[in-house]
Amino acid sequence: MSNASELPENVAMHTSSSRCWNGVNVDVHEYTCTGRLLLKIDSREESTRLSANLEEVGGDRAEPRSAPNTPNPHAYKPRPMYFAPAKMELWGYSADVRYIKCSTVSFDATSFQKRLGISDSVRLSDVPRLRINDDRLWTLIKLLADAIDDADPTTQLYGDSLTAAIGARLFERPKEAKGSESGLSPVQLKDAIGYLEAKLPARVDLATLAELAGLSQSHYSRAFKASTGLAPYQWQLQARIERAKDLLLNTNGGLEQVAEATGFADAVHFGRTFRKVTGATPAAWRMRMLA
Repeated sequence: MSNASELPENVAMHTSSSRCWNGVNVDVHEYTCTGRLLLKIDSREESTRLSANLEEVGGDRAEPRSAPNTPNPHAYKPRPMYFAPAKMELWGYSADVRYIKCSTVSFDATSFQKRLGISDSVRLSDVPRLRINDDRLWTLIKLLADAIDDADPTTQLYGDSLTAAIGARLFERPKEAKGSESGLSPVQLKDAIGYLEAKLPARVDLATLAELAGLSQSHYSRAFKASTGLAPYQWQLQARIERAKDLLLNTNGGLEQVAEATGFADAVHFGRTFRKVTGATPAAWRMRMLA
């Protein structure tokens, strides 16, 4: 949280949080304002940035500007976003916004594309766009923002997959996506499952899985889902729940012990996730199965 002495004019409160997935920085900012807002957006300016307004309360909509007194030339539409190349200066402006929550993903474009195995032959990363409306991209950024404080091990693969999907959406040409619908080869799938099971319940990153298969991350995610019906993070979570079921049935361990053994923060987190996946609490499931 910023100190009051550091806050821009008419900003009563500013909070922020950040996390890195797959070499991509994710920042969430919340501003409570008391009037006209004009501030320089300098968060990670050295990087390429894609930002989405997630929530706004008040009168005039907030907008990104290329200069303080230059209004955004593009009309407002719901779920607004902008895309800014590295080192591009930006300002945020609103005549009377009261609250705004926004999230920005920032990255070195060349490294990001190389990591994902994506070609940007027309140099889209060099083209600024002060108003983007893409529900798919907006939703991906919102999901990352919602997961930013989640310490669960599966959140690593989850966030990696989301950032890979953002990269594919931004830079990948449709013809480059062909070939992954057939899924992983039997050897690739065996390697993936073996690695995930050996690491369970620890964090696993998507880059490692893709490297094992010799595929780009964006292609790997699609191929894995084509083979298993699940995204990598969903498979990992399901495997942790299956291990928890085994412990519930074949040991006398309490919920705290089972939670710890399967990588959950505590019994409450374990119970909530178990019920979401199975439809029953761990205690009720154990009682029913052992009856």
